[in-house]
Amino acid sequence: MKCSKCGFENKDNAKFCTKCGGKLIEETNPPAVNQSSNNSKIIIALLVVIIIILVAVVASFVVNNNSGPTSTNDASNKSIKTSQEDKVDEGNSQNTQSVESSKSKTKSWQSIGSYSGSGSGTQKIEVPSGRIMVKLSAFPIKNYADNHLYVTGSSGTGGVDWGPTSDVETRSDSFECTLSSSETFTINYYETVSWEVEFFRYQ
Repeated sequence: MKCSKCGFENKDNAKFCTKCGGKLIEETNPPAVNQSSNNSKIIIALLVVIIIILVAVVASFVVNNNSGPTSTNDASNKSIKTSQEDKVDEGNSQNTQSVESSKSKTKSWQSIGSYSGSGSGTQKIEVPSGRIMVKLSAFPIKNYADNHLYVTGSSGTGGVDWGPTSDVETRSDSFECTLSSSETFTINYYETVSWEVEFFRYQ
């Protein structure tokens, strides 16, 4: 072992120089090595922590971006569906109103009573107010001079009859009247094989 101070060659296992008494084996500095190793471990741990934080930030950003537009799209889709449903409901309502209005505007003659019989006699019929039309027809007994069918009321009258020289055939008549209130009509028939009277109201 060579002394670093005087250069004297000593035995390999000598701890001090035989010539100058200097210390031959210098103590290594393991704490420095350990400190360097510890510093490296700290740096690696910090890097791992930073990487984890970056990954978490990026993942959060991606999740927020994906969920944000979806919720917006869902909301917009819901609003679109709602507006479409409102339009459909509005359209159905308008169609219903138009159908109802067209029904109310489209009036026609509606039968409110039909009466028939034969022979001779009278009948009284109560007719409601409104625009009224009466249709009547009869077939007489043959070879008789005074066969008839009359429908009479204070607002309107109609009827058919046959004379002694008239053809024996079915005859018809009709008339219209407007009643401000209900009214009683009289059906008078004489020597008929068959007769029929029908009342209509415009509604």
